[in-house]
Amino acid sequence: MKRLLTITLFLLGAGSLDAVEHRVDASTLTGKVMCGYQGWFSCEGDGNQMGWTHWARNPRKPFAPENVTVDLWPDLAEFSPEEKYATGFTHGDGRVAEVFSSTNRQTVLRHFQWMQTYGIDGVFAQRFANGLKNETLKRQKDTVLENVRQGADQYGRVFAVMYDLSGLRAGQVAHVWQDWSELRKNQKVTNSPGYLHHEGKPLVAVWGVGFSDDRQYSLAECHELVRQLKADGCAVMLGVPSWWREGIRDAVDDPALREVLKQADVLSPWTIGRYQTPQEATRHADRVWQPDQKWCTNREIDFLPVVYPGFSWHNLKGAPLDAIPRLKGEFLWSQIVSAQRIGSRMIYVAMFDEVDEGTAIFKCSNDPPTGNGGRFLTYEGLPSDHYLRLVGEASKLLRGEVPPTFPVWK
Repeated sequence: MKRLLTITLFLLGAGSLDAVEHRVDASTLTGKVMCGYQGWFSCEGDGNQMGWTHWARNPRKPFAPENVTVDLWPDLAEFSPEEKYATGFTHGDGRVAEVFSSTNRQTVLRHFQWMQTYGIDGVFAQRFANGLKNETLKRQKDTVLENVRQGADQYGRVFAVMYDLSGLRAGQVAHVWQDWSELRKNQKVTNSPGYLHHEGKPLVAVWGVGFSDDRQYSLAECHELVRQLKADGCAVMLGVPSWWREGIRDAVDDPALREVLKQADVLSPWTIGRYQTPQEATRHADRVWQPDQKWCTNREIDFLPVVYPGFSWHNLKGAPLDAIPRLKGEFLWSQIVSAQRIGSRMIYVAMFDEVDEGTAIFKCSNDPPTGNGGRFLTYEGLPSDHYLRLVGEASKLLRGEVPPTFPVWK
């Protein structure tokens, strides 16, 4: 069986793209359930020379208790030996705990195989703009994006580039346009059959416009970036604060923000931590998403709500473990149902692989390494694919194929 699987994967990788029977329609974001894909995990020994980036607080020191930033532990039961990297953590029975690297092609392809298996349409590949001028960081980003591209093409999924502006200084938003020009002209990323388009144009997402957390880059820079992308023939999605329309709480109150947003093709407000229970999520949809969507509809802009399964950053920030409980999927499902109820035609799930803040929906372990002092969340005894299945059900819900009742599997 193992040899047969290897041969099958080889043939898929080397053969025609037509070998994929059910390819997701890459012509539109409408009707899609997309996940964020961080792809930022590096390991000692993976060839990146970045140490334990995004696993450990100090990536140059051993990844072990007291040097950890993740709250969930990935389930590597299906992974090959070449995909596993030994850490300084141990399980209760003394076994050495292992993690993965996002630059390992086998691992990223495996993630896309899971997406295909569970009916998840694709991902927004995160590309953090504050590292684009660092040779080592950019090489890692390029490798991960190429892995994502191959995974989407091989398993019939879709992907789009999402630039995160967080951490940029004044005047540095221009780096995004320079990078996009290179990706499109030299790497021809939008020529991939899996690259997501919207309204006949390749979709590019820009996250971090209008937040009130003292960002150094300006709205004028963001406006110019949107103008350049649209002049390049792209559809533009903007990741914005939850209260962007009112200019309160997490959003700046600036008429210039509204002018930027009017140029977008898709608006996607960030909701992580903005509500913490199913009841609060339902109220947020009624009081915030519903008028947001009306504002967008009146201006012929699409509205992409963000949903998340739970939240925890105990090891990253020292906050309580399991700060926003998952409730075995009920919290996530309440948001998905609310999005569908208000008429949303698309959903963004944050995130596929975000174990740093406990929002991952990929396969995570119920047996994390606690043998030598580690503290991690589990999936509450549920199968490790529980959230993959739940997000796959969200796609069916958008298409009207399943009722909004919480799915129960035998």
